[in-house]
Amino acid sequence: MKRQDKRILRWIGIVLALVLFVGWALLWPLNSYIEAPGSASNLRSFVQVKGHPDRGKGSFMITSVALQQAHPATYVMAKLVPYMSIEKADDVTGGQSSATFDRVQKFYMQSSINEAIAVAFHQAGKPVSKKYLGIYVLQVQPNSEFKRAIQVGDTITKVNGCHFNTAQGYQKYIGKQPVGHPLTVTYRRNGHEHTTTHKLIRLTGSRAGIGIMLTNNMQVTTKPQVHVDPGQLGGPSGGLMFTLQIYQQISGHDLQKGRKIAGTGTIDSAGQVGEIGGIDKKVIAAHRAGATIFFAPYVKPTKLLLKYEEGHQTNYQMAKKTAKKYAPGMKVVPVSSFKQVVHYLETTR
Repeated sequence: MKRQDKRILRWIGIVLALVLFVGWALLWPLNSYIEAPGSASNLRSFVQVKGHPDRGKGSFMITSVALQQAHPATYVMAKLVPYMSIEKADDVTGGQSSATFDRVQKFYMQSSINEAIAVAFHQAGKPVSKKYLGIYVLQVQPNSEFKRAIQVGDTITKVNGCHFNTAQGYQKYIGKQPVGHPLTVTYRRNGHEHTTTHKLIRLTGSRAGIGIMLTNNMQVTTKPQVHVDPGQLGGPSGGLMFTLQIYQQISGHDLQKGRKIAGTGTIDSAGQVGEIGGIDKKVIAAHRAGATIFFAPYVKPTKLLLKYEEGHQTNYQMAKKTAKKYAPGMKVVPVSSFKQVVHYLETTR
């Protein structure tokens, strides 16, 4: 073989090796996820209330964290960029499959929207009714006798033929049964009702249970009807901002006053704001979208938490620290309740 031919073959080999390396670096999936600043979207495009358009000149923005499976190249990039982070897959998904994880996140989002509607109407002094459908199954423990029947995404509507109006009602009833006692559970899946009977397991101490992680499944009815389309967003962290957007539309109060307002936090039935994850990324996303105000949940840490979690930072502390470094000029406001948020917007300009 001629020297020139050997040289050509060598270059072909080098090019192929580089192509394979680049493909590996960009496409090979790792057992980790990369979290980075996501989007900050105007909620006006998410919420529709018939006869109550949003005529405000400013905007309320819902913020998100961009989450993607890590690959070698993005893993290295996340190590170099201070506002990106690497999380273990199990810490993100709880060990669930991607499909199950997505289903749970969508339910969390719908649940937060329901609470947002109810809180907004209550704050505006307008009638709202809530119907308790049952307990939504978030996770089934490996040692549960029901694991072959009940799945994540099911809604339990009855136990031994009894329906309760709160998750606590179900838990109290089941907790009174002895460990090993058979329990008949009625549940709904994809619009169809099913019934299964299995034995209760021991949870903590001598208390009996099904062996599931649960949350409330509610249906909210209002007049006028509110339609919210969250698109691809999931999770419960948009509750506060959805409440603000809905409240402004149904009350007619201009809380925006021409300002671009972002924030995050869960909302419960009492209008209390709860902490969330990834707030540092959300502050950066809001700044990039031009927000001048950012509402950050503040939950006072207990002495026990501070004792066992050295260096603990509240959402507000982390948001303020991030804004100082990456979002100069943004006002970070600590909030614990929806009423507090409304009062702040009404009394400031």
